[in-house]
Order: sequence, then structure tokens, then C-alpha cells
Amino acid sequence: MLRKLHGLPSLAVMLFVITLACTGAVLSLMPTFHRAVAVIPAAGEISAATLAQHVVTHFPQVERIERDLSGEVIVHYQQDNKIHADLVNPLTGESIAPYKPSAVMVWVKNLHRSFLLGDTGRIMAGVTAGFMVLICLSGTFLLVRRIGGWKALVRPFKGKGGKRIHSELARFAVLGLLLSSLTGAYMSALRFGVFTDHTYVEAEFPNAVSGGRPASVSSLIALKNIDLSELRELTFPAPNDRQDVYSLTTRHGAGFVDQSTGQWLSFEPLPESGAFQQWVTKLHTGEGLWWLGLILGASALTVPVLSYTGARSWWIRRRSAITQTNSQTNKVSFEQADTIILVGSEGNTTWGFARDLQANLCKAGCRVYCAEMNQLADYYPQAKRLFILTSTYGNGDAPSSAHNFLTKLGSFRPDQTLQFAVLGFGDQQFSQFCQYALDVDAALQNKGIARLHSVGLINRGSSAQFREWGNLISHVTNIPLALTHNPLPTPTAKLTLIDREDYGLEGLAATSIFRFSATGKDPLPLFEAGDLLGIVPPNDDVARFYSLASSTTDGVLEICVRKQPHGVCSGYLHSLRLGDGIKGFIRQNPEFRPAVGDNPVILIGAGAGIGPLAGFIRKNTQRNPMFLYWGGRNEEADFLYQPDLGRYLEDHRLTGLQTAFSQTKSQAAEKAYVQDKLLEDQTAVRQMLEQGAQILVCGGRDMAAGVAQAINDILKPLQINVDALKAQGRYLEDVY
Repeated sequence: MLRKLHGLPSLAVMLFVITLACTGAVLSLMPTFHRAVAVIPAAGEISAATLAQHVVTHFPQVERIERDLSGEVIVHYQQDNKIHADLVNPLTGESIAPYKPSAVMVWVKNLHRSFLLGDTGRIMAGVTAGFMVLICLSGTFLLVRRIGGWKALVRPFKGKGGKRIHSELARFAVLGLLLSSLTGAYMSALRFGVFTDHTYVEAEFPNAVSGGRPASVSSLIALKNIDLSELRELTFPAPNDRQDVYSLTTRHGAGFVDQSTGQWLSFEPLPESGAFQQWVTKLHTGEGLWWLGLILGASALTVPVLSYTGARSWWIRRRSAITQTNSQTNKVSFEQADTIILVGSEGNTTWGFARDLQANLCKAGCRVYCAEMNQLADYYPQAKRLFILTSTYGNGDAPSSAHNFLTKLGSFRPDQTLQFAVLGFGDQQFSQFCQYALDVDAALQNKGIARLHSVGLINRGSSAQFREWGNLISHVTNIPLALTHNPLPTPTAKLTLIDREDYGLEGLAATSIFRFSATGKDPLPLFEAGDLLGIVPPNDDVARFYSLASSTTDGVLEICVRKQPHGVCSGYLHSLRLGDGIKGFIRQNPEFRPAVGDNPVILIGAGAGIGPLAGFIRKNTQRNPMFLYWGGRNEEADFLYQPDLGRYLEDHRLTGLQTAFSQTKSQAAEKAYVQDKLLEDQTAVRQMLEQGAQILVCGGRDMAAGVAQAINDILKPLQINVDALKAQGRYLEDVY
């Protein structure tokens, strides 16, 4: 529902929104231009009386002085029986230049306000602004739901391509666009009488004036008490008419001044509602707030790109949905099917796996019906098997084609012979990996439906894991399944091995640091330490991921890899010689980064997990407090990055280093693990955590579990735990 609330209005008013945004961006520059040419005296330097006297000296036939919100002073006067207008210097009253609004800017302003269609266009502009409010709000909630909460708005986004661009621009521009659309909609409602307009007030014209000899304008007490910054407009009395008066408008109200006595004859103050409405105008136009105008203009410039990326994403989803409908292989109705496949997908990737499963089941003679999870029927009269294939959206939420499933499940009437199996798709880098699939599995079990098989979890669309799950289902159902679906592979870059450092080659924990450069003229892809390098070894179709120890600016792509027993990819990498080439691709991992700022950072790792931690230390050129706790096997053979860490200690990129070795030949040396060193330093660690320190852990799951337990023990006196630190973004893990 939220996606429709965002997408349908966006498509409906796209052309109008782009027009308003582009014209608004142009108009947003005007306050800055006006401010640049205006002469702005200091507060209290010039009064309205002094300004009027300067002007009269240079323009004897002045009729009106106007001061706009940007500070420009414009004099309207008669000359040769014609009305002229000049921009003047308020300090001297001298003309700066003739004042004539640009015809182009007038046309742009009319296009912005009314699409050049008069009142009809003004109504359309107001309605468009109202839709823009809806689009901004719904888009913000959609973005928050997708990235996993409000706190994630301040962290780097994941993803790439049009969706990433759309999200990044939306985050940058949403406040400016929301302010522009809210104020624009309010101003339109004000114009058409939805609210009473109090922005202009008129004082009652005086019944009587002194009729005395006109005094010098510089001596009029009412004008002397008004600072130039408060002046909006001053209209002079007609020459030789002693019954006429000065008409004066300030930011506080409007009234009339006797030209002889200089006293107020009447004054009407601006009500609070009028002051508020004037502020709304300033917030919308940026007039008088030139810096805000630039911000609003920059926000408006994102609208054409947001419109394009949003429309393109909608069309891709729409085309994919049409493709799914057109390629529908349901040859039976759900009433006739003995097997039901329901799919939960956000970007339609899961449908490829579902179609492969459906084709295999049909080939085996099953009567299969496949549909979205939202299309769950109340009853499947002949169904014996129910397969749920679903991804997870954002922070454990349902994807778009499954958001009604759990509600519909309440009225679902399962047959006693029905069995189900749930298969989840996700990415283990995310904390809520396949969470919605787990929720669905629990809900179906609570419904009293028997499990055909325990929930399966697929990481990063792995075809090998999908094939393995199919084999398990084949075993329990005796239905032959040869699942082969493989999503489109990520484009890879060619890399050449230019350096390697080998450790522990004689032991069971051979580990090497590999450094690759780009092959040929192709540049290295963009990456940071902590991102992941995906490598697909020869004769295999499953990528393995390794944490990067370098950044693009280092000029090399560096990973630290331990050779695993029977490890296909690690064995492949360890067999490489200098000059050999591989193919790899970058997967961003912004969730694993040291926080910006000068709070202490505690890096904890073991074995090859030191790779990204060394990269973080290398980039610590600001010399912020950074401490490393690292565990290895043997100090003589397995001390990874030892020379580098020594240099980092010397130049203070690394503040402190504690190492622990679990296997040592020296009887004097005590065997230890990294969590032991943390407990030894628990007072210092606790003090750093009280100061706002952040912890980053990289390495094996067993090590990470031991470290988490040690940190929990250290935190007990503070009455917080690791989970609390994770919720604050102060405890990050990259474990495998």
C-alpha cells in the first residue's frame, strides 16, 4: 500500500512536478543575486528618515521607496512625465542602476506559479504541491523501511545503480522538497481562500491631519524611529497637498504619518497569523534567506533525476510483473493443484528460483500452481505440498508481494494432509538475514500445518545452496528435482597478482596476503577497506567473499586468505603465482566501518580476520585512538602484518597492540586467545567504552562468540551488553 501511495501519485503528476522543480531551481538563485548587488547597512546605521532624505536629494520627484526582502532599495519617481524605477544605494541615495525585472524571470515565475494558465494553472500548481507532500512523506517511510530503520539514514546506503542513486538523492533532498511542497501548498490554499490571508494589513485612513507646513522628511519622528531593516514601503504625499500623508509599511504593520508633525496618525499592527504567513512565503521563496534559497534549489535539481530513476524502477518492476504474468505456466487452477508455490519478492529476483522449482515439479508429474504470497487462498482442496519462497525487505519486513500474507493466513483453512516448506533468500551481511522467511515458517507451524522440511536459507542467491535444498526436498518427497537456476552473474574485473606474503606454510594454517592490480588499462573498481572481494574459482559457479584490507587509493586490491582444508577457492588462490590473473567483483560492505570522529576504536580479530582491521589502521591518518587485539597460532610463523603494525605503532596510527597466540613452542609463553587479552585489559576496555568507543570484530564465528562473551563480562558493571552496543552502532561484526 505504501509503495502505491508513493508510486502512483509520482507517476500521475511527474511532468508537473518536474516543471515546478526546474522553475523553482531557477527562481531559487534570485535571492542570492539580489543579495549580491544589494547594499546592506549595519543594523541601526540608517533610519527610514535618513534613507528618505538621501533619496529626496537625488530624486526630487520621488513617489515611493520600496525595500524588498533581499535588502534591495528601489525608488519609484517621475521624470519627463514618466514613471521610472532605480536601484539605489541606501547609504547615499545615489542610483546604482535602473530597475527593471527580467522578462525571462517573470515568465519563469508565471510558469512556476500557474503553468502560464492563470487561476486554473494556480490550482494545478497547488494540487501538485499537495501531491509532492504525499510523495515526500511516503517516500521517506519507504526508504526507512527498506534500509532497516531511522538510524540507518545517517549511515552509507547499500546497493548500486538506479535504486542507490534514487535513495541517496532522496536522503539529500527530502527535507528541502518537503519544505518547498508544504509551503507551496499552504500559499496556494491561502490564495484561494482556504485560509484567511493576513499578510497585508491596511490602517484606517486618518479623518484629519494637521495641515501644517511640510517638515523635512529627515526630521519626521515616526520615520526616525524605524530602522531601515524594518522598512518595507514608504509612499510620499502628493506635492503641494498639505492634506496628504505619508503611507508607511514595516514588517510589524502599516499606517499613516503626518507630513508636518511627523506623528503617527493611525497604525494597524500585523497579526501573529500574518507574521507566520509571511514566514511561510520566505521559507518557500528564500527571499531574505538567500542561503535557504540555494538549499531549496539544490533539492529541486534532484527532482528530474528522482523522477527518472523512480519511473525506471517502476517500469522494471512492472515489466517484470508483466513477464511473470505472460510466462505463467499454471496449467491448472489452485483448486486442482496438488502443489502450491507462493512467492514473496521485492525486486522479482525470487521468481526465477520459483519458476525453476515449478518446472521441475511439473516435469515430475505434479499439478502445480504458482502465485504471489499476497494471493494466498482460503483453501486449497487438493494441495498436499505448500512451498513458500520469500526474500526479506529492510529490517525483517515482508517484501511487496507478501505484505498481506500473514494477515490472510488468519483465515487460511489447511487440509490435514498439507505439508509446507519455506525457503528464504537474503544476504548474511545483513543482521536480519532471511528474518521474514523465519517469521513465515513459525507462523505456518503455529497454524498447525506439518513441516515437509525445516526452513532453508539461501545466501546471496547461491545456485549451489538452491540445488542442495532441492536435493533435500527430493529426498523427503521422492520427487526428482534438478534445480539449476542461477541469477545473472555480477560483472567481474580482471585482476593480476603482483605481490604475496606467505605465513605458516609448514603448518596447518597456511595464510597469505595477496595484492592484486588492475589488468591492462582498466582502473581498479571503487572500494574501501572492509568491503568484500567476490571471487568465483574455476569450474565453480559460487562466489566466495574475502574482506578487503586496502582501499582504491592504495593502488592495490589486498586480501588476507587462510588456506582451508579442501577449500576450493582458498586452494585456488594459494596456487597462484606472481603475474597470474583472476576475475573478481566488489561488494560494498558499509555496515563494517570505523565511525567518524575521535572516539576510541577497538579492533578485534583472529587469523586472516586481521585484513580489514589492518586496512582501517592504515587509513587512520588523523591518528585517532585505535587499539588492536589480535589472535594467531604461532608468533614465529603466523604473525600477520607484523612489520606493518610496528610502523603503525611508531607513527601513532595504531595506539595500542595486544596479541594472543594459541600455539607456541616457548614454555615461558602462555597460550592465550584474543578474548583472554581483552579480559586482562578489562579496566581499560571498560573505560574506553564509557568514553563512547566502538568495537569492530572480524574473524571466525567461534572467535566472535568468545569475544562477545568477554565483552559482556566487561560490561556488567556498566549494566549494558553487546546487544545494546549493536543497537547503538558501536559493535560491528564481519564473521564467517
